[in-house]
Amino acid sequence: FSEGLWELVVRWTRQEEYSHGFFIPLISCWLLWKRRDSLVLSVGRPNWLGLVLVSAAIAMLLIGTLSAIYILAQVGFIICLAGIIISFGGWSLLRVCALPLAFLLFAIPLPYFIDSQLSWRLQLVSSELGVFFIRLFGVSVFLEGNVIDLGNYQLQVVEACSGLRYLYPLLSLGFLAAYFFKAPLWQRIVVFLSTIPITIFMNSFRIGIIGFLVDRWGIDMAEGFLHYFEGWIIFLACALLLALEIYLFARLTSNLGLYDALDLPRVDPANGAIERDIHGGRPPVYGALVALVVASIAVFVFTQRDEIIPDRERFVSFPKIIGDWNGKVSLLEPRIELKLGLEDYILADFRTSKKAPVNLYVAYYSSQRSGVSPHSPQVCIPGGGWLITKLERRTRQPVHGGEEFPYNRVVIERESTKQIVYYWFDQRGKKIANEYMMKWHLLKDAIIMNRTDGTLVRLVTPVFRNESEESADKRLHAFMNELIPLLQSYIPGQSAGL
Repeated sequence: FSEGLWELVVRWTRQEEYSHGFFIPLISCWLLWKRRDSLVLSVGRPNWLGLVLVSAAIAMLLIGTLSAIYILAQVGFIICLAGIIISFGGWSLLRVCALPLAFLLFAIPLPYFIDSQLSWRLQLVSSELGVFFIRLFGVSVFLEGNVIDLGNYQLQVVEACSGLRYLYPLLSLGFLAAYFFKAPLWQRIVVFLSTIPITIFMNSFRIGIIGFLVDRWGIDMAEGFLHYFEGWIIFLACALLLALEIYLFARLTSNLGLYDALDLPRVDPANGAIERDIHGGRPPVYGALVALVVASIAVFVFTQRDEIIPDRERFVSFPKIIGDWNGKVSLLEPRIELKLGLEDYILADFRTSKKAPVNLYVAYYSSQRSGVSPHSPQVCIPGGGWLITKLERRTRQPVHGGEEFPYNRVVIERESTKQIVYYWFDQRGKKIANEYMMKWHLLKDAIIMNRTDGTLVRLVTPVFRNESEESADKRLHAFMNELIPLLQSYIPGQSAGL
């Protein structure tokens, strides 16, 4: 499971919203240590069902490794631990270990494309509530997308201000608080789930405060140390609201204070421990360990076997003139190109005589087995400071005998600029718009075809001030119809390499 676990460390390091992940395994180990006496007394009869769980975890590992969907391997690792525990000490031992194991789930980041979906939706919600608070302070403000217009200044609610940086750590804190809370189960569930509205409310309040300060003392109040300082203050405020909620529950239902209502529950040995067979040995755990050895060999074989890399033309020969469109090629920054991990690409602006621009970006990956794969624009767009205001799936109608295929249409905005984005994934002869279906076909083709090459095709055009979205769509469709036939030489089809 090392590849998937290393990806955890990378995400914890690179994304602030998951930086708390380093503490999750430590807290889980501490919870196990606090119940160490019960663990010893709860070792029961080994159960062969543990081998079933280990086998299921191995299947998740293989799928996650082949498809680069690391969350499968990461969740599979926790399931594997549960299987080993059952194989060694039966259900009685698992009952004592269950909560520390479940807490490990909070260390697993969501896949990038799900993360981005949550982010841009929370940006919109935070912008609307933030404007509500700004108006409560008596400041006149106008909201367009995620841009808060204060007249002299404009604030953009970017991805970092979506609230996810508070939400994920607060969910972990809420889970622990609910566990320590000596109260009925329904109250503990409410405490845990309340972390979501608390985060959204306080993050929007933070945006409102920034808007008020900017209106009074200038744009510098939204930048630098104060911006980050407000972030820490708001997170602490979220924790205090959570503590206040627990206090109110405890005072109203049990007449207890906050410190009396919170305590580490005592975990008694599981009753199943009386069934243990001291002299019977532990064949199930040996079976689980053998299965893991076989899984290690399988992962090595699948990831190290020579993969079919189809022949294709490189984008260096891509034409600079397509019909009435004249192109000007650009290059990605070296650090961005390195981060994307692509093998070949074309990035160019094409214009007609009317100077109507369409930006073309096609990224080709010869192999996706090592985890590198086309980055969904749903991830990259918010990262570039753009807000996704509309996302829909459409179908391209055949033109002159061409093919029909689905694509994503995205409307994005930043400050007073609007653009329309079309994108789809061209994967071994299949044009796919859905990221989940792309991963499914990647898994299937990796096993059946021994190929994981794939391509992202993205088209972008601006929507001018006096232009309708329909006019911009016509421009994209006109360019797309000219482009599709040309891409066949640069993107390998289903029969390539056979």
